[in-house]
Amino acid sequence: MTLRIDIGGLPSGRLRFTASPLAELTAMLHVLAEPGHHPRFAAWAGDVWAGLRPELAERLREAEFLWRSSRADFLVPARPRPTLAEELDDVDRIGDEAYVRAALVTTCGSNRLHFGSPLEDATARERALDLAQARGALQEAFVERLLADPAAVRARVRHTLEQCAEAFFDAAWAGISVRLATDLRLKNDLLKRQGVAAALASVSGAVTLAPDGDGIMVDKLQDKAITAADTGVTFLPTVFGHPHLVVIHAPGWQPVVQYPVAEASPPAPVSMETVTLRLEALAHPVRLRLLRTLARGPHTTGELAHAWELTPPEVSRHLAVLRRAGLLSAQRHGRYVRHRLDLPALTALGGDLLTAVLR
Repeated sequence: MTLRIDIGGLPSGRLRFTASPLAELTAMLHVLAEPGHHPRFAAWAGDVWAGLRPELAERLREAEFLWRSSRADFLVPARPRPTLAEELDDVDRIGDEAYVRAALVTTCGSNRLHFGSPLEDATARERALDLAQARGALQEAFVERLLADPAAVRARVRHTLEQCAEAFFDAAWAGISVRLATDLRLKNDLLKRQGVAAALASVSGAVTLAPDGDGIMVDKLQDKAITAADTGVTFLPTVFGHPHLVVIHAPGWQPVVQYPVAEASPPAPVSMETVTLRLEALAHPVRLRLLRTLARGPHTTGELAHAWELTPPEVSRHLAVLRRAGLLSAQRHGRYVRHRLDLPALTALGGDLLTAVLR
């Protein structure tokens, strides 16, 4: 599954690589809300929660729908500023309609808000409340407050983010910004010297230039095409965002890709297509039996057929599926071909699946 961002005719200068304090703070808030997604930051999250004042901890829980399962579009700026305060000023300039709709998408569930303005239309309002209620009492309460007094909720959210800056973000940002600046120098140098394809390849193995050169292909859990020919695309590096690859692509918002800063020796990302192939290969009971035998050591097709009372052609067909999924290797010894289970690939499947889903 792929998200395509159309960039046909877009000058390379409209692909912007820059840092955003607000987007990084949002990534940190996501870690606090979903520490299970980010085991490397578990200790950090525990320390932050332990040091928060009770009032701020409660504020984070009441607004966590803006960054927990997905990010509200206004929290990942397309035109970042040098400081968090300046970016929050830009958020304040967004109209209530755009702000509320973006907040409802994350609170009520993405791709489910195909109705009119809940601020002006009673039917749309009830629909939004019904969707929020279905997701939980906290979501319903947040949406009720948001629709009743958007200005008050917006002010409260801004104040909460400002308190987060004082509590933990400002202290962390100094070190984070250095890592982001190093990454941005690399990306912008690649873009200038080697072109769009090289810059995208350095972002993530899940981000590539389309063969026609007119689109950015992002390996996400969706099949969709959007255009950035008029707006450009902004790429934001993040330290705390790993392993997520966040893409803002809702109508009315400029496309933004927030990508994790590369590790020193990053493993090659496995595509969702490969993960799906492996899951499908393992779903057949005969192939599971063959794998159990191969886990004990290399076997020929004939040995496997004898062990499980199958015909050699039947075994060959199943082995071919496992090889296409990258779970087996084969090595010839004279007239015999021995099949070997790729234990690292099988071991990594759980992590690969989690990474592909979280991406």
